[in-house]
Amino acid sequence: MKPSPVLGPAGERVPDVERIAVLRANALGDFIFALPALEALRAAYPSAEIVLLGAPWHAKLWRHRPGPVDRVLVVPPAPGIREPGADEEPAELAGFVAAARKEQFDLALQLHGGGANSNPLIAGLGARVTAGLRAEDAPPLDRWIRYVYYQHEVIRYLEAVALVGAEAVTITPALAVTDADRAEAGDVLGEPTRPRVALHPGATDSRRRWPPERFGAVARALAGDGYEVLVTGTPAERETVDEVVAAAGVPVRPQVGTLSLGGLAAAYEGCALVVSNDSGPLHLAAAVGAPTVGIYWIGNLINGATPLRVRHRPIASWTTHCPVCGTDCTRDIYPHRPGDGVCPHRDSFVADVPAAEVVEAARELLAE
Repeated sequence: MKPSPVLGPAGERVPDVERIAVLRANALGDFIFALPALEALRAAYPSAEIVLLGAPWHAKLWRHRPGPVDRVLVVPPAPGIREPGADEEPAELAGFVAAARKEQFDLALQLHGGGANSNPLIAGLGARVTAGLRAEDAPPLDRWIRYVYYQHEVIRYLEAVALVGAEAVTITPALAVTDADRAEAGDVLGEPTRPRVALHPGATDSRRRWPPERFGAVARALAGDGYEVLVTGTPAERETVDEVVAAAGVPVRPQVGTLSLGGLAAAYEGCALVVSNDSGPLHLAAAVGAPTVGIYWIGNLINGATPLRVRHRPIASWTTHCPVCGTDCTRDIYPHRPGDGVCPHRDSFVADVPAAEVVEAARELLAE
């Protein structure tokens, strides 16, 4: 491998590449982390078609959107690949692989995870060269690097695409916002009469959720500073949003399921600040250029928080033991350390972060 001026060693580029498959079929934040790797592939193979093997929401997001993805093939739900969506019809993964082989991919890249389930899918596509990540329990690809859990996600995928000579051109995820996105946000939210901030109190993993009353305190402080406060959430997060609205005790604007993903991107683009748990919307906000204050468990901060500080303030909780049973919840990836690391609880690991700390970071960014 030859040295790269931006990020580590890079493998040789594959000649005569016309079509590239990239598997990344998981959640929103996970996909945002892979955007710099996709940009690297586009720069290295400018004339190739980049086909994302993703979920139905990827197909909706990338319709008529500029960026490194040319087309989306929706992968069926399967263990270790992706969870089924609401009202989604079952489909056989074997049938998908057989149909995808007809695409005659030159490169197939696994940017999905450790590879126990995803590497066989990538190998089955019949590409001339396969590359990507490999955990100890996963079969190898033609070119692979070891999957190590504690590594920043952006760098992980940049190292993976470097295996095929795609050198990093940026470490900052960026997502284009379209005029249609902005029109949708304008129709739903109207024109702002004062600067807007958005709070996103939800997260798929309940251990990442900061208490709603803390978000309410932030909403109250920023509304008092003269900002219009949006509280965003998915339909599944309606109860959490309602708790934040009630805790705020001042007029705020709940937005639960009112915007598509593109419309939400435009709404965040128009905000002076977004305050959020470590979640997909937090990373979406950063990718469209909004300043952010993110609330992280320390392990997730290592893997996902931006290293940039001009526009972003990640705030860490250093809790590593379950607040209910006291189990060390880092133990499961350190097999030589004492204890079993098995904990059934899902109580918040970030509840120790004080509201004053978040308000201070928010005001600092808003002042700048």
